[in-house]
Amino acid sequence: MTLFSAPADPWSHRTRIVLAEKGISIDIVSVEAGRFPEDLLDLNPYHSVPTLVDRDLVLYDSRVIIEYLDERFPHPPLMPVDPVSRAQFRLALYRIERDWYGLARQIDQEPDKKQTVRLKKILRDTILQSTDLFKVKPYFLADEFSLVDATIAPILWRLPYYEIDLPPQAQAIDKYGQLLFARPAFREALSEREQEMRLL
Repeated sequence: MTLFSAPADPWSHRTRIVLAEKGISIDIVSVEAGRFPEDLLDLNPYHSVPTLVDRDLVLYDSRVIIEYLDERFPHPPLMPVDPVSRAQFRLALYRIERDWYGLARQIDQEPDKKQTVRLKKILRDTILQSTDLFKVKPYFLADEFSLVDATIAPILWRLPYYEIDLPPQAQAIDKYGQLLFARPAFREALSEREQEMRLL
């Protein structure tokens, strides 16, 4: 198995977290946007990362990749078994990708400094809207680590890098973030670029 991954990309980061949580042995090829190797360009019609190659199978959407990894390597399970909880977790994944990841992408790509400040405020406010959800259980609405946690962690890790400070009333989010960042798999999944986003 090979994963084409960008060193500072949250989509690649969450995929690496899932791989580390599962203890999957894989070749990780670090690539930079705009300088993709020829074989990746041939494999993926969207020329995007992450891209997973597992023998003849090529997957190139991070959600498809992490769900595939969870089903292909079922231990430890990172999604609930019952259909209702599973659907709720999938909805949470959808919302985080659409709202948090969408804003993170805009922040990374926005050349206008004023616009960047506005986008950072929107991301901060969007995260704060979820504060009560982080008070319910140690992990996101669960007692065990899940794909939702693997998706939230890269954004929370990047908050200092984005110069976003959470207020004191967001203590539950800070506590949750520290729990995620302390996991050995999270540390293992960090690229050098991601390590530099915070003073470790």
